[in-house]
Amino acid sequence: MPGRAEPPRRGMAVVIPAYQAAATIQEIVARVRRAAPDAIVYVVDDGSTDGTAAAGREQGAVVLLHRHNHGKGAALRSGIERALSDGAHIIVTIDADGQHAPEEIPRVVAPVQSGDADLVLGARRRGRAMPLGRRCSNWLSSALASRVGGVTVPDAQTGFRAMSRPVAEGIRPAEQGYDFEIAFLLATLAEGLRVRSVRVPTIYAGQPSHFRGLVDTWRQARVFTRYGRQIIFGAR
Repeated sequence: MPGRAEPPRRGMAVVIPAYQAAATIQEIVARVRRAAPDAIVYVVDDGSTDGTAAAGREQGAVVLLHRHNHGKGAALRSGIERALSDGAHIIVTIDADGQHAPEEIPRVVAPVQSGDADLVLGARRRGRAMPLGRRCSNWLSSALASRVGGVTVPDAQTGFRAMSRPVAEGIRPAEQGYDFEIAFLLATLAEGLRVRSVRVPTIYAGQPSHFRGLVDTWRQARVFTRYGRQIIFGAR
């Protein structure tokens, strides 16, 4: 079981999984570096063919390359493992499509820095800024995750997160796609670790998401089936 967070002794890393993100990645990296000037920024180019890697390098990011597109989960795993190898004690994950505000990084990171949380979720409001279909799936997944963890999870689908080193070392889902993130969250909740949420803006004005409605929703649903007992009876 991963240990609880302690105030970090060393630095922070920001992992940005990216696929066909040349149009947005330079701006995202630049904003991340302004918001977290002491962090190492990793862009994981998951088989892009549009120059994403070169665009990330132009802004000073460390670029990790996948020769083929394996999925968001595979990109996150590569970035987290490299950040751990390089000694990071806090790891932030943020999307490359402009749907997260990097300026919120200090607020999302703060509970981990203070030792008050093991995993922090940048929680978006399910208002009109979020498409109706995503509102519905977000509400359902958040309600189920809350049952698994016995704590309120307002946004189970957010990719904007901060985690302590022990959590990053101890929670290692095998999923390759968008189901990696829900698997990571549910495993953390099931371990009884401290999951907190910080409100962040809801932005859907960036590049179109690569989330495939039916396929990726089905894969996420399969992850929830592992926790049927907790969902039915509540957290232990």
